[in-house]
Amino acid sequence: MTRHKTPIIIAHRGASGYLPEHTLEAKAMAHALGADYLEQDLVLTRDDVPIVLHDIHLDTVTDVADLFPGRAHGDGRYYAIDFTLEEIRRLTVSERFDPKTQKAVFPKRFPAHQGRFRIPTLVEELELIQGLNSSTRRGAGIYPELKQPQFHHQAGKDIARIAIEILKDFGYHSEEHLCYLQCFDFGELKRIRHELGCRLPLIQLLEERDCSSALANPEQLKALMQQIAGYADGIGPNLISVFPIEAAPTSPSHLKEETKRESRLVAAAHHAGLVVHPWTYRADALPKNFSTFEELHQATIAAHIDGIFTDFPDQSRELFRSHMNPST
Repeated sequence: MTRHKTPIIIAHRGASGYLPEHTLEAKAMAHALGADYLEQDLVLTRDDVPIVLHDIHLDTVTDVADLFPGRAHGDGRYYAIDFTLEEIRRLTVSERFDPKTQKAVFPKRFPAHQGRFRIPTLVEELELIQGLNSSTRRGAGIYPELKQPQFHHQAGKDIARIAIEILKDFGYHSEEHLCYLQCFDFGELKRIRHELGCRLPLIQLLEERDCSSALANPEQLKALMQQIAGYADGIGPNLISVFPIEAAPTSPSHLKEETKRESRLVAAAHHAGLVVHPWTYRADALPKNFSTFEELHQATIAAHIDGIFTDFPDQSRELFRSHMNPST
């Protein structure tokens, strides 16, 4: 797959460092801040409408417990799949919070429980992005993720098939289009490529547990990357897998040398022809390996990473610009 000279900026849940995640307002701001791609996490409603929501639950970002107090499961959680789109539209979205304490997860971001934000459908978001692309004459891409497809299958719902059809309706159906499709589920991503015949670039998301044993064994790591290359175009690992804590850089001057040792995953992926888009870059929640957001981006450049998921697309864009083009 074609690689970019400068890492692409993927707005993680929109400009989520500034506005409540996955709201249309957060996506509009991310577009205005120059993000290359805008992410959409997708789950289904009871009436099979894909909505843009990070979790299969509603209670960490909405007032669902206030509006529908009797609809929680035995685990105390409110599941989007139990609600119709009409009911979802009644909810107010907030900055992410702990349902037990009601306190914001990121206290220095947009105030929790403030404003009148809504959960958008996939169709509404695609209309917004394509409209902004038209009016601004720039081509921001999309980056949908299918959330927990097996959970949906158990409920008799095929989220992959539904989402892919909507993407086709909006003109996203081949590798030429500005759309990556991502998923953590290995089997489902293979199904999307081989059974559903999707030709969009596919990204295999990876948890730390997916990489930990392979990173300790070069042959195992090589085999894992070759396996993924059989159906996908890239990987989306977490930052810990790319920059292990035990190999933390000691100062900016040591970043390039240290990153050579830390980039086993990136090197193996590139050798298999895969792009690498790690998550998540947060200026207010840095990995333990790094003391500043700038240091993290310097290491990213040295590691030859192809793109990043960031809550702060403007800061990431500027840091890449200043370090890759220091004279500008």
